Amino acid sequence: MPRLLIVHHTPSPAVRALLESVLAGARQPELSSIEVRVEPALSATASDVLEADAYLLITPANIGYMSGALKHFFDVVYYPCLDATRGRPWGLLLHGNDNVTGAERSVNSITGALGWQRVAATVVTLGPPQPADLAAARELGATVAAAIAPG
Repeated sequence: MPRLLIVHHTPSPAVRALLESVLAGARQPELSSIEVRVEPALSATASDVLEADAYLLITPANIGYMSGALKHFFDVVYYPCLDATRGRPWGLLLHGNDNVTGAERSVNSITGALGWQRVAATVVTLGPPQPADLAAARELGATVAAAIAPG
């Protein structure tokens, strides 16, 4: 069964709500052939990454950068996964209070070096999530899961 790994840092109710919407999208009945695994960025391991077929990353933008927790995740998994995960699909959700440009650039740099293939545009939410933001998060979850669906 194909596996989607969702790695997240959800320190606020806003980011938690976005994670829940991503999960709703990834767990739609028509995607029941996909196993969805959810791991906090501080506890996700290289084994988690190696066992997954696609990745969805969720992070707040802190002081213009990805969260320290997501950076820690990349520090832990980068070398063990460098060659083994090339070409795997991935997506990104960012939450910020103003500008998330630096956070997006840093995540894109690392995933590019890993050779992962983006399958959806980054979903960016600024401030409290609105219904359109939650819908975009749900769509992101469905899109990344569908990228590894059989058939």
